[in-house]
Amino acid sequence: MRIAEITTPDLRLHHRETESRTQHPLLSEIELLIQQSEAISKNQPLPQSLPLSLRQSLTRLSQLAPFPDNSFKLTIWKLSFRLWNACVDLSNAASLQSSSTSAEIIANLRHVAADMLFLAKDVNGVPSPTIKSSILYYRTGLVWHSLKKFDLASDCFERATEIVSKIDIAKISDAGEKRLFLDLNLARSQTAWETSDRNLAVTLLNRAKNLLFGSPEHYKSLSNQFLAFGKSSLARDDDDCGLNDALRLMNEALDLCEKGLGTAKTREDTMEFTTMRIKTLRFISAVHLQKGEFESVIKCVKVLRNGGNGSDVADQHASLPVLAMKAWLGLGRHSEAEKELRGMVGNKDIPEAVWVSAVEAYFEVVGTAGAETAKGVFLGLLGRCHVSAKAALRVAHRVLGESRGGDNGSRIRANVVAQLVSDERVVALFAGEAVTKERKAIHSVLWNSASDHFRAKDYEISAEMYEKSMLYIPHDIENRVFRAKGFRVLCLCYLGLCQLDRALEYIEEAEKLEPNIACSFLKFKIYLQQKDYSCAIGQINAMTSCLDFSSDYLSLSAHEAISCQALPVAIASLSKFLSFHISGKTMPTTEVVVFRTLVTILTQDIGSETQALEFMLQAESRSAKIGAECFFGSGETGKREQNWFAVTCWNLGSRCGSAKKYELCGEFMRLASEFYGCLDTDESGEIKMMICRSIILSVTAMIALEKQNKSALTETEVKLAGELLVRAGKIMSSSLSDGKDCIMEPEFIFMYTLVAYDIHGRLDNSAFQLLVVKTFAGSKSCNYNYLLQLGIFASQSPRSNPDVSTFAFNECLSALIASASPDYPTIALIIRKLISISSVHKGDTEDEEAIQKMYKQAYRIMVGLKEGEYPTEEGKWLAMTAWNRAALPVRLGQFETAKKWLSIGLEIAEKVTGMDTYEACMQDYLAGFQTKVPSA
Repeated sequence: MRIAEITTPDLRLHHRETESRTQHPLLSEIELLIQQSEAISKNQPLPQSLPLSLRQSLTRLSQLAPFPDNSFKLTIWKLSFRLWNACVDLSNAASLQSSSTSAEIIANLRHVAADMLFLAKDVNGVPSPTIKSSILYYRTGLVWHSLKKFDLASDCFERATEIVSKIDIAKISDAGEKRLFLDLNLARSQTAWETSDRNLAVTLLNRAKNLLFGSPEHYKSLSNQFLAFGKSSLARDDDDCGLNDALRLMNEALDLCEKGLGTAKTREDTMEFTTMRIKTLRFISAVHLQKGEFESVIKCVKVLRNGGNGSDVADQHASLPVLAMKAWLGLGRHSEAEKELRGMVGNKDIPEAVWVSAVEAYFEVVGTAGAETAKGVFLGLLGRCHVSAKAALRVAHRVLGESRGGDNGSRIRANVVAQLVSDERVVALFAGEAVTKERKAIHSVLWNSASDHFRAKDYEISAEMYEKSMLYIPHDIENRVFRAKGFRVLCLCYLGLCQLDRALEYIEEAEKLEPNIACSFLKFKIYLQQKDYSCAIGQINAMTSCLDFSSDYLSLSAHEAISCQALPVAIASLSKFLSFHISGKTMPTTEVVVFRTLVTILTQDIGSETQALEFMLQAESRSAKIGAECFFGSGETGKREQNWFAVTCWNLGSRCGSAKKYELCGEFMRLASEFYGCLDTDESGEIKMMICRSIILSVTAMIALEKQNKSALTETEVKLAGELLVRAGKIMSSSLSDGKDCIMEPEFIFMYTLVAYDIHGRLDNSAFQLLVVKTFAGSKSCNYNYLLQLGIFASQSPRSNPDVSTFAFNECLSALIASASPDYPTIALIIRKLISISSVHKGDTEDEEAIQKMYKQAYRIMVGLKEGEYPTEEGKWLAMTAWNRAALPVRLGQFETAKKWLSIGLEIAEKVTGMDTYEACMQDYLAGFQTKVPSA
């Protein structure tokens, strides 16, 4: 609303005379900015900097306070009014109303106008300047409130309240000014409520009781505000505290209505207060109902119906019988609730939705005990509706509602409707051509309800509703399809109830009316659940002979069989599916998917690895026959399929290996290498390594099977293993030749070395055995533990190779000695092994010297060690065997050689704990030996 300009003649004349003398540069600056706001057209966007510029100018202007004279203040007032009116014009522009940004800019301009008026304060010659200033703040606060800027709205309302607080209320006579005091409190209260400061909101409403001034309008406004807060609290809070707050606020509203009746001077005011009182009482009843205070609900309803407490008008609102019925139900007085429910039948003002809600509430509390009562009420409603088919349809549809089944209330409603629609009188309403549309509609209503209960897995109610829906299908040729469909869904219901014999009866009836693939498949499903697998497999063949057969049913049959854990049936179904592929028929599912599904089914059952291997071999054969791209598919899909077969073979091979089924393990791993070989090995070195791993494990499984069966590998098997290992070796060599480190795990490289040594030993290729061990020893994957195992295997296997074992032990010994913390028990073991190998395979004098070097090396290792750090038993063995080695040279007269062995034995004995006695004897013997044999 625009504000009128100051039009007092004396003020205008005085202002013109002094304007030129009092115009301050800041005022001129402000006036220019206001002119900008006045000049904005409707379609022109508002400059966002305008409020900020005005605010900055106003801040500088406030620093000049107190102002020099009254004319200066008048100028500020005039500028404030101009700015406010410009804001009103801008707000009325249609193009700006939908823009929240523009609305906030205008609100900021309004705020500046209010602040300007407040800055000038009292001006001589302007009537009620304080009231005018507070009005601007009040209206600005309303704008901020509508924009949900509650902090700014609260600031405006509080500033307006602060301004008018200095006015003596008793001296106010103007009705508009009195209304301003009330409206300010109400506005502040609303803003506090929005910011969740409920205590302040209610406090402000209580203060407003002192600002009613005996005005009926004031009583109405304050009462409506109390009621609005009560309704808000009721809708927002469901706890006891929130309900208590709602009840307290509504009681305040009711009290103000009753007091307001005493101030009413016109019939219109009296009627309005009466209406407000009745409305408030209804809400109070609803609060009592939510709180479970049912007695209070009954009292409120009685007051409303009797028109008590000063009201001669009896309330007949449609909600009253619903409130009363729910209250009686809460009190456990079902007979009174039934009376209210029956009374609603004759009340034509009650909407059907309200009536249905009341029935649902009645059902929820009374349950099945009220089914007969409900059916009687239904028939009463049909009588009220002249017992027409359309009325019966509407009632049935309303009672069933939009529920999706699964809950107790839905079951009860469905049972009641089932009893109603199966009544002969109701069925007769839908007979004849005239009600064809209604008959189809009631069939759809019952069918949909049955479907909802079926989806909720409430098969008992679903079957009952399907059976009742079939009462509304004529027995003629045109409806044979619908009747067959009904029999089929009844079969599904009794399948869900596990009443398989009854389900079979229904599906046979359906097959008589309409033989098709659906009937055949449901018979298959029944046989499956009866665990009659032979009939189920026979039904698979019957399905393929149906005119509307689709291969999708074979897939579905396989899924059903899997869910029933009937693996033979699933395999039979998929095998039938596969036969269509092999015969060349076009199928919706690719051949590779069928193979994958078959293998997946078999892998679920431990013990079916042999069958899985058969299908894997078939898949490999088909892939080789029609081509990998044709079989697996092209692009990324083909790669994923190939990878799946490769990984599955790997996993099955690993599982068989863990179960010690080495024959299956070897075959699966060989297949895995073939499937991995179909992938593009140029893209990823990991694929090459997987080929190597598969080959290594395959050959390892062959050797393990040999040990398990205690029968040697045939020559053919040895050659095959050799060829596989050559392939693996080439792949690893090519990876290393590319300048890349081998990405295969060290244990696999060790396994390759071990089995390659074994297989090439069988092929009498000792040179390759040494080469493969030397290659492994020079790789990063090698460690002393692997070398130790290779040395032991090479020295103890049936086809031992002393060169390999000696090399492996020496490399292992070097690695251990170079270690920061040598493993001396292992070192002792290696030295013993080396000495034993050299002793067994000793040839000439150089071998004798080599053995002596080993003993001396052991002695040098012992030097400086703590007591017991070198294994005592090994030290004793070294000392004793070195000493005993002198016996043969003594007998042969090789005294120099004997002296060397005796000296080595004595030196070692001196380093071994517990050989003190031996040491003394050895010293005596050596001294005597040197005396007897001077040349020694």
